Amino acid sequence: MVVAAIGVVYGDIGTSPLYTLKEVFNGHHAVPVTPANVYGILSLVFWALVLVVSVKYVIFITRADNRGEGGIMALMSLALRVVEPGRKATLLSLLGVFGAALFYGDGMITPAISVLSAVEGLEVATPALRPFVIPIALVVLVGLFMMQRRGTASVGAIFGPVMLCWFAILAALGINGIRLHPEILGALNPAWAAAFLWHNPLLGWLALGAVVLAITGGEALYADMGHFGRKPIKLGWFLVVFPALYLNYLGQGALILDHPENVGNPFYMLVPEPLLYPMVGMATLATIIASQAVISGAFSLTQQAIQLGYAPRMRTLHTSEREIGQIYVPGINGMLLGAVVALVVGFQSSSALASAYGIAVTLTMMIDTVLAFVVVRRLWEWGMLPALAFILVFLITDMAFFSANLTKVLAGGWFPLLIGAVIFTLLTTWKRGRSLLNERIRSDTMPLELFIHSLFNDPPPRVAGTAVFMTTWLDGVPRALLHNLLHNKVLHQQVLLLKVETADIPYVPPQERLRLTPLDFGFHQLSVHYGFKDEPNIPVELARCRELGLSINMMETSFFLGREALVSRMGSGMARWREKLFIVMFRNAGSAADYFRIPPNRVIELGTQIEL
Repeated sequence: MVVAAIGVVYGDIGTSPLYTLKEVFNGHHAVPVTPANVYGILSLVFWALVLVVSVKYVIFITRADNRGEGGIMALMSLALRVVEPGRKATLLSLLGVFGAALFYGDGMITPAISVLSAVEGLEVATPALRPFVIPIALVVLVGLFMMQRRGTASVGAIFGPVMLCWFAILAALGINGIRLHPEILGALNPAWAAAFLWHNPLLGWLALGAVVLAITGGEALYADMGHFGRKPIKLGWFLVVFPALYLNYLGQGALILDHPENVGNPFYMLVPEPLLYPMVGMATLATIIASQAVISGAFSLTQQAIQLGYAPRMRTLHTSEREIGQIYVPGINGMLLGAVVALVVGFQSSSALASAYGIAVTLTMMIDTVLAFVVVRRLWEWGMLPALAFILVFLITDMAFFSANLTKVLAGGWFPLLIGAVIFTLLTTWKRGRSLLNERIRSDTMPLELFIHSLFNDPPPRVAGTAVFMTTWLDGVPRALLHNLLHNKVLHQQVLLLKVETADIPYVPPQERLRLTPLDFGFHQLSVHYGFKDEPNIPVELARCRELGLSINMMETSFFLGREALVSRMGSGMARWREKLFIVMFRNAGSAADYFRIPPNRVIELGTQIEL
């Protein structure tokens, strides 16, 4: 489990040595190469890894699991569980959704900067290959995204061993570099970081915008916790990843001290010349693995957003028959590919992309800190002083990195913020629009009890089989049922009103999913409960109704689904532009039959028009 966790969880942060020190000493606010500055930067990197990744995420936040699951959506659900409905709950929801939206911006930049920084090693080996860097990077990235439809199950088994080999190489290169200046180990002393910031307050603050590149990907260990558990992630970090990363940073620092002219690309300058080409290949493979973790994370986050009602249904393919959670979302894959290609072509180098990288990550880390404070204060019932100490230490650190990254907004940092704002607008518009739509439908819904009572007075003809009507309210009559009765003048022998609900936990055990209530006149109410990471499959749940005393033959079952056509109107409760946006999203939402895996030949759709 430790090896598997290293392969999936630490790919992003594990490729940071490719570009972090290069950006510190060559970026927009380049730090002059002096012994004191090199020691100061290495000390800042070490204590950033200790404070943000080791203490904040590995030791503290990974304890805030939602039944074993991590990630900002799980943390938001935990925080909302202990907060009364109202302004605070709304604010926490918006923070969580915005943090999730920022992840998509990060998911676009990570593959671009990682693969570009790896392929740029060709320039170090042979400067004549410089014109081929962009085309090769694009070929690798397009191939990576094209591979997604096949799933990661076939290649996932090699991720762990490859990344274990990668971290061993990082450590070996670092140790070889440290031999040039063994005294570089003194950079672990926080006095060097303090002295650097004291003597260079403005430059030191600006340098944090590049130092943060060393911890990007640190939040991924919490997001992927559900796959491996807390212990393997913790052991992998402290026994393998952290030591290997920092040894490599120390080796690069020693090389810069010994050969300041190598500051242009200290990572590849650490590599012996005969091994440069194999190292470029190995680095490219490591960055592909790092990118794969981010892409898979975007698919999983999309699935969670759909389940929690923040996104419309999208076509989702399950790429593994054995592994739960192995999914492919073509729409998200295409969006990410288009953005990554545009980033590579537009920015042209990893150094230029570094300006866009970091701001989304630091903002997400700040949101994690705020949500974690609510959890430690309300759920874990810490005292006010320990809880305040918790939030102040980490929030000050997060704000220092975030504020330093704000200086990069015009140079490229606007991109992840723009993507985050667009995704946030889409998610909140869908949530609000669905709420208003449900209110409109609810106001026009006939009470079920009254409807069944009326059937005794004037019973319609009955036909064999089962009719399933999906609904939002089990105590009301679905419009599709009324339309079917109005036009076809018949009622099935068994009528099942089906409601799907999503809990604020990742998974609901199969034995706890179904709640069946028999009613008069052959009617039944069935409530199906899923977690926000469960994969809905209605036919499977209906087959399990036999255990509750209701036998359903799928070959004699018809699913009646409503197909609503929305009409805009004044005073809908949303701004005009958001109302139109919601209508467009609604029209392009995926089919409920596909999403719930209902056989298409058993589905009947009945249209209706609703004023929003």
